[in-house]
Amino acid sequence: MKKQSGTVAVVMLTSAAIVSLIMIAIGVVESQSEGGSDELANLGMLGLIIAASAGAVVLAILGQKPGSNKADTDRIVEQLRQLQLAMERSAQHAALSDDARRVLNRAKERELLCRAIEEDIRSQDWAAAQVLVTELAQRFGYERDAEQFRMRIEMARAEGLDQEVNEAIQQLDHLIVQRRWDDAVAAADRIAAGFPVSPRVHGLRGRVATAKRQYKEELERRFLLAAQAERVEEAMEILKDLDHYLTEREAEPFREVARGVIGKARENLGAAFKLACQDRQWGIAISLGEQISREFPNSRMAQEVQDMLPSLRQRAGEHVGS
Repeated sequence: MKKQSGTVAVVMLTSAAIVSLIMIAIGVVESQSEGGSDELANLGMLGLIIAASAGAVVLAILGQKPGSNKADTDRIVEQLRQLQLAMERSAQHAALSDDARRVLNRAKERELLCRAIEEDIRSQDWAAAQVLVTELAQRFGYERDAEQFRMRIEMARAEGLDQEVNEAIQQLDHLIVQRRWDDAVAAADRIAAGFPVSPRVHGLRGRVATAKRQYKEELERRFLLAAQAERVEEAMEILKDLDHYLTEREAEPFREVARGVIGKARENLGAAFKLACQDRQWGIAISLGEQISREFPNSRMAQEVQDMLPSLRQRAGEHVGS
């Protein structure tokens, strides 16, 4: 019985090897023709290797001593029979034309193609995804699936674009808050050029110009309030900043206001200085005199005060000593 089983196995393996050799021969001929493929030859080589491997197993079984497990031998023979059937199916499949194989593999190829499209969408490779969607529609005829993928691509692309636009506009707003107007204008131009299809990038230059105008108006208001309250130092600091936003013609009225504020402040300090001297409050007089010299160094009053300060300091010292 063992000898008969071995003979059957040898016959099946020989048949499988012959089929593999036929596949190799056909594959070689096809690969040499224009547009041919070597797939069939590769399958034949695989079958030949399997047949040779199985043959080695059979020879090992035939070499077993009497009394070996008969169930193991029968199981191996059955596996070899299944291997032969698989090789025959592979040969039949390989012998089919490309179109016939495509029909048989249609569902599997569709699944693989859909997975590839999903991966491209996740990686935001829109161009590659569109190519595969076109392939899905034109080559396989899945128009409905292709249209659904197109909608998903457009939605995902729009979401990604919107996020990029948000980040760019946030950076622009940061420049506006820092009052880096030239950088903000350049950023607005870059955003408009980088996202031309987004309606949100239209008018970004105007956004910068509006923010600049509003800041200028805020400075003007703050200057006038400081001038009205006779806060000279604050008014002058604001005026220095305001000068960057005003033309010469626009700046002149504010400078006139500033001159009035400065003159009034100087007069008030001068009057307070004289009163302190009359009241012999030497410490207060010295403090006011130093303030006049510091804030109005080029004025006639400052020169007069500087001439008086040495004697005022002497009197203050005598007053403390007494």
